[in-house]
Amino acid sequence: MAKAMLFSLVLLISAFLIISMAESRMVVAKSNPECELVVGVVSGDTCAAITQQFGLTTEFFGSINPNVNCNALFVGQWLCISGTA
Repeated sequence: MAKAMLFSLVLLISAFLIISMAESRMVVAKSNPECELVVGVVSGDTCAAITQQFGLTTEFFGSINPNVNCNALFVGQWLCISGTA
């Protein structure tokens, strides 16, 4: 009887710990950046040129444009130049 109660207690504590760990991982999720102003890419534009033109840091530019591949910009692509990360 005591072994069954001990087993049940260990099982309950294990389930609690697993649920706690799973919920704590959900809280750490990143928020989505919000864009306030965009610019369209023109021929010859690079990420470096755009960050310099609009006085942005590389880190901030990357945080408001998380899905941009700076090695594959294309004419007409919209890039965020102002917003919150």
